[in-house]
Amino acid sequence: MRYNKLVRDKIPELIGKKGKKFVTHLADDVEYWEKLKEKLREEVDEFIVDNNAEELTDVLEVIDAICEFNGYEVEESKERKKEICWRFDKRIILEEVE
Repeated sequence: MRYNKLVRDKIPELIGKKGKKFVTHLADDVEYWEKLKEKLREEVDEFIVDNNAEELTDVLEVIDAICEFNGYEVEESKERKKEICWRFDKRIILEEVE
């Protein structure tokens, strides 16, 4: 079975323990960035379908990898956005602007 997708670091080890053969390679920066974006979409889609903490954790793991790869400091940005735009706590739905 062909995959060509980014997997967690221990997945090849787990496959090998099952006695299965596999082929992997290490991505360069360009491929890694593309695969991170694909993985983010995959994990978000799984969360939307399954709607559970496990899938949301996977989304956060990919976001952490993206932040580390790009050197993003999101905590400071999150705090700044809270001050400027607040949060989503009030559940406001914007219906129309004229």
